[in-house]
Formats: sequence, structure tokens, C-alpha cells
Amino acid sequence: MPRIIGIDIPANKRLIISLTYIFGVGNFLADQIVKKLKLDPDMKAGKLTDEEISKINAMLQSDYLVEGDLRRQVQNNIKRLISIHSYRGLRHRAGLPVRGQRTRTNARTRKGKKKTVAGKRQAPKQ
Repeated sequence: MPRIIGIDIPANKRLIISLTYIFGVGNFLADQIVKKLKLDPDMKAGKLTDEEISKINAMLQSDYLVEGDLRRQVQNNIKRLISIHSYRGLRHRAGLPVRGQRTRTNARTRKGKKKTVAGKRQAPKQ
């Protein structure tokens, strides 16, 4: 398994698909990287030479925000929203959907401690 920026990417998949296993690299960015470095997009990631791996590492670290730095930035953005008491920050703090999704149903599929949603009452028994 080739190791890029501390992440083991699958060796038996196409290079473009393997690069998407890195946090912050999607299909579009993986395609751009492969084109800039003039690599074969259909080759298996396991066939990469050490030189090609080091080129990919250098490009990702210098030109793009990926993995640890990107995760840190996202967490800082969420902490900022919480600290300024914005609506989105309050939703993050409560563990509820942030982007306008409904909560009457289907908002309980999150991991972690169960959160009770007010307004759900049982019908009176006859």
C-alpha cells in the first residue's frame, strides 16, 4: 500500500480513486493532480514509484489544504460558530441538523447519546 501524507491508499484500485481516500481530495482534485504530474489515471496505485509518490506528497502539501490541516480548520470553524452563538453554532452544540433538514422525523440517525425531540406525544388510551 502506498503511503501519501500519512494515509495508506489502496494499492489495487485506480490511481484517481485511491487518491480520494485522502481527506480533502475528491474526484475533481484527484484528476487535477494526476494531470499536473502527467501520470496515467488508469494505473493501479500499487504501481507508483517512490519518485511519483514523493511528487504527489510535495504537491498536496504545498498547493492544497488536506488531511490534518483541513480537519483542524473545519473544527476551528465549528468552534467559532459555537463561540459567537450563531444559529448554526447552537445547532452544532445541540447535535441537531445544521443545514435546515427536518427534525420531526429522520434526525435521529446520529451516533452517540440519544437526544429527545420535544413535541412527540402519545395518543390517549381509550
